[in-house]
Amino acid sequence: MEKSPTVDAYIAALPPEMQTTLQQIRATIKANAPEAEEIIAYAMPAYKLNGRPLVYFAAFKNHIGFYATPTGHAEFAEELSKYQQGKGSVQFPHNEPVPLELVARIVQFRVKENLEKRRKK
Repeated sequence: MEKSPTVDAYIAALPPEMQTTLQQIRATIKANAPEAEEIIAYAMPAYKLNGRPLVYFAAFKNHIGFYATPTGHAEFAEELSKYQQGKGSVQFPHNEPVPLELVARIVQFRVKENLEKRRKK
């Protein structure tokens, strides 16, 4: 996949069935982190709050990669254990619905964590 300048362009370049899933993930992130900045980082959609990363996601041939930095994955390790995982990522297969409620809770956790770090500064 070519490098996209925006999240809209990233999603638009994918097959329709993948677009729907990524739009659902995007909407879930935005609903739970409305003040987060939406950018492209590491060639994938990314969300930052207070200049700090929250989560990223990316489309692959057989799965959607979701990246919540080490703390997001560690906090939800038991619930994420049923999914294939890579270094700092979890893989949601295309043949299963993405657990949007879990994604929402991970985003909420990361927002809270981000805001706590900001207060400590």
